[in-house]
Order: sequence, then structure tokens, then C-alpha cells
Amino acid sequence: MRITLLASTVLACSLIGFGLLSNLSVSADEAAATSAAPSAAPSTATRESRKEPIAGTTLEIELVKVAGSADGSLKSLWVARTETLWDWQDICIYKRDQKDGASGNAAADACTRPTKPYTAADRGFGHSGFPAVSISFSSAKAFCDWLSAKTGRRYRLPTVAERKHLCAQSGITAESMKDHAWTFENAKDATRKAGSLKPDASGLFDLYGNVREWCVAPDGTGVLMGGGFEDPAASIACDTALADSEDWNASDPQFPKSIWWLADGPWAGFRIVCDE
Repeated sequence: MRITLLASTVLACSLIGFGLLSNLSVSADEAAATSAAPSAAPSTATRESRKEPIAGTTLEIELVKVAGSADGSLKSLWVARTETLWDWQDICIYKRDQKDGASGNAAADACTRPTKPYTAADRGFGHSGFPAVSISFSSAKAFCDWLSAKTGRRYRLPTVAERKHLCAQSGITAESMKDHAWTFENAKDATRKAGSLKPDASGLFDLYGNVREWCVAPDGTGVLMGGGFEDPAASIACDTALADSEDWNASDPQFPKSIWWLADGPWAGFRIVCDE
């Protein structure tokens, strides 16, 4: 059911971006690389999917529905099939959904958007069809706030518990990792076009590898999960999490340093989820 946008557009933007936190814990440091046994693969015959159009553009975001946990602690969730693409991020940053300074959606137009990067944030890896990189936790949340206001649905980053659940549902094993993930062994030191390897059992692409994905820890801080193109496949596991670090923006020459872009985080991206 679509949410009702509040009269105050700025307040609406901040509220619909708020995400519930899990009560499960996660280590702030990279956890030991041990793979969790995957649960039974969802049936592709019953998989639900939908496409979320981005008003004012010809682009849309495809999502699949992933069932909740058997014990009921996690509800079913709509999950973007790919990591967030530059194509979508550019609309938010450069206001490509607007004409003459307005998009026709006052709530979305009032949202704070990430500033334009001062250099090529894609690092020359690729742009259209490639996952957005060098993205800070604040930038990922701002995109979710903007998309929520624009669509009337509550888009957000997954919690750590939800991310672990997606991992368990993926059906990916250490042996099959190479068929699903761009890692140190096959990525050739760069991100690759989203969706260019096999999807997992839930219909998701690049759940492991390519870019590390921002998730929300129980204390509300950001952690990166899923491994990236620089990570050896053997080091990537369901519990692997990296806490947000100032070192990822140490070489930013700006003062103050950008809160939106990570000068030293070419592997930092995100995937969006939706509750409805």
C-alpha cells in the first residue's frame, strides 16, 4: 500500500527514508570468511517481480520479492535485482527528472541530494549499466530518501539481518561463487556491468562481489557487506562486514571533506529494498 506523503515536503523526505534496525549483532571488523549453508532455493516458478518507474525519465528499477524468514522474524522484502546503477544515481544527482527546475513532485524536489562529484567518480570502470561506486553511507541513504519521496513507497537500505537472509536464500556456495560474483579472481581490478553473471536462486544479480553494499547495523551506522571486485572469493561470506571508516576518504583534497563521495572507496556501492 503506497504511503501518504506528508504536507511538509522536507519532513516527508526525512521520515520515509528512516529504516527499522535489526536486533541481531554484527562485528564492526571483517568477520572470518566462513560460508553459511544456503537454505532451500526459492522456486523460480512462483517468483514475484515488479518494475518501479522513475517519473520524469524513461528508466525503471526492477525488483523481486524475497520471502521472509521461516520463524517470522523477518518479513518478505522487495529487493532490487541489481546494485544501484549510475543511470539511476545520475538522475538523483543531476536532477534529470526535472524540467525548468521542478519535477512536479514537491516532496522529491525538496529532498537533499548528493552534490556532484568533483572528479570522475566511476573511476573509468564504466558508467551506463554499471554499479555506482565511491558512494558514502550518507549518499546511499539520501538516494533512498529521494526515491521514496518520488515514488510514494518506502525505499531504504537493507539491515544486516536482512542481508544475511538474502545471502542464505541465494543458493550460492563456495564452489558456485565464480558463476555469480565478480571477485579478485575474475574482475580484472574493476567493476563489471551489472547482471552480466548468473542470478542467484532469488533472482538477484551480484549479491556477492562487484561492489560492496551498504547495510544498516543495529546501532544505525553503515557497514559494507557482500565483498567487492578486489576481494578474493574465499574471503567473502554472509557475515563479512566492514564498518564505515574515515580512511575511505582520506585522500579527498576538499575541505571539509565530502560527506557524499569516498575518494578511497572505489568498491563502495549499495542495493535498495522496499517493504511494500
